[in-house]
Amino acid sequence: MFGKIYLAADRLVQKHKLHALVDVSIFAVITFVFHELWWSFYGWLESFNFIIGSADWLAGKVYIISLWFNRNILGLEVLTSAPNTMWFSNGAFVAIDEGCSGLKQFYQVAVLFILFPGPWIHKLWYIPFGFFTMFLANVFRIVCLSLVALWIPQHWDFVHEWILRPFFYVIIFFLWVLWVEKFRRSGKLINAGIIE
Repeated sequence: MFGKIYLAADRLVQKHKLHALVDVSIFAVITFVFHELWWSFYGWLESFNFIIGSADWLAGKVYIISLWFNRNILGLEVLTSAPNTMWFSNGAFVAIDEGCSGLKQFYQVAVLFILFPGPWIHKLWYIPFGFFTMFLANVFRIVCLSLVALWIPQHWDFVHEWILRPFFYVIIFFLWVLWVEKFRRSGKLINAGIIE
């Protein structure tokens, strides 16, 4: 039964050249389901020392690099306090806790590329590349939030919630587009015998 449905759907996709629509649909479903499951089970996930330890470790690394960048590249005067808090000359601060660690995005990248079709030989390096990209995006986000806290603190909540939080999804989407264009499609050509 399932095989017949799959073959009929595959013929429909082939006939009308709907590969891009199918790929976008798979991306959207994986992203949405992961997001919902993460927040539905987050209380349970927090009970694992590995999860909390990983989030704290990542938050610390993001804090150290963001602090260094703020001081040494941007030349900001920053005071610090524990845990992972940067204070600016106007009294505003940015605190990097487990929720700001980027751990959710690491798991999201891993789940997306594990489940999304494509050659496993490339997934083995692309998923860690995705982690590194998400880490850099998070550092960029914290540095931007630092500037917002210093220069336009009245807009901090808006920028945090509606610009820089969705920014993660833009980066994940970019990683996915790169995957589809460079590896998913080339995998299809290899499997079809077009590329030797």
